[in-house]
Amino acid sequence: MREGRQRPIPTVVVDEDAQPVDRLRLISTWSTAVLAIIATGAVLYFMRELLLPVVTAFVVGVMLSPVARKLEARKIPLAASAALIVVLTALLIAFVVALIATPVADLAGRLPQISGKLQVFHGLIDFWRRLETSIGINPTNAAPPIPLPSIGWVPTTIGYLSPPLTGFVYFLVVLLLFITWWPDLRKNLVMTFASRDSRLTVLRILNEIESDLAAYLVTVACINLCVGVAAALICAITGLPFALGFGALAATLNFIPIVGPILMIIVMALAGVVTAPSLGSGLLPAALFMLVVFLEGQFITPTIIGRRIELNSLAVLLSLLFWTWMWGPMGAFLSSPILIVALILKEHLAPEASG
Repeated sequence: MREGRQRPIPTVVVDEDAQPVDRLRLISTWSTAVLAIIATGAVLYFMRELLLPVVTAFVVGVMLSPVARKLEARKIPLAASAALIVVLTALLIAFVVALIATPVADLAGRLPQISGKLQVFHGLIDFWRRLETSIGINPTNAAPPIPLPSIGWVPTTIGYLSPPLTGFVYFLVVLLLFITWWPDLRKNLVMTFASRDSRLTVLRILNEIESDLAAYLVTVACINLCVGVAAALICAITGLPFALGFGALAATLNFIPIVGPILMIIVMALAGVVTAPSLGSGLLPAALFMLVVFLEGQFITPTIIGRRIELNSLAVLLSLLFWTWMWGPMGAFLSSPILIVALILKEHLAPEASG
């Protein structure tokens, strides 16, 4: 009887002693995870100039790898296929930039003319100046709403353009090497694991990443091309100059979710105001393009993308905000592909959490 009474005593003592230890282990685990996340974010942010071309080349290379395999199946060497893909990619980007540069340069040269088109707001501006005077602010000391054009921006512009051009060349080189080495890299990744099940899991992950990213690229490219054609038709119908240039700009900016279409609406509004005879006719192209963007964003893209790739709208928005803050416009372009890869990894590595 005494032994039976004494048995629960050590058990209770062990449980009471184990609770603080378990709490310390849990705190230590969460602290390590938080520190690892902070360290990873710091590396991604401060090394963005080095990592951005590499990550972009990897993502685009995975998207274009099926094309390289099809060319290789037609007896074209993989190195030649990779070089052909990289050259065509560079020519396409250069062609789009050339189309965009003309309307953007013309719009920048005409910006000082916008003040004459905003006469409808002169009454509001006069009221604001009187309000400033009444509260003791001298409006004569305020800077003019639109600065006069000058050439002082040229050195600064060159300084801003040099890193992107260097990064673009770096991107092309890494893209060429990645497409050439991707089959061997796939094989090495699969053979890294010892067990057959692990190898099959890695192979399924890689195949799904390839197929989903390629499907995303083709689908989004077709949708954005249609948006660009619609923008060009709107410009041609409403009399906005450089219709092809604005169409190329609309298709390019539409690769950036949410932010890209808004920027295009602003650009078309500015271009319309500085080129049209009246404010109402100048805002008409932007209004029509806003209707196109609304139909595309609310009905067309969710229907098409939703059938091929399941993406949560909130997850897309959060990914867009994070990667735009981290890596700027190219981060916005990469946000959806990175989200697709993350969802695939979650589905295969943590299926119980996905379900």
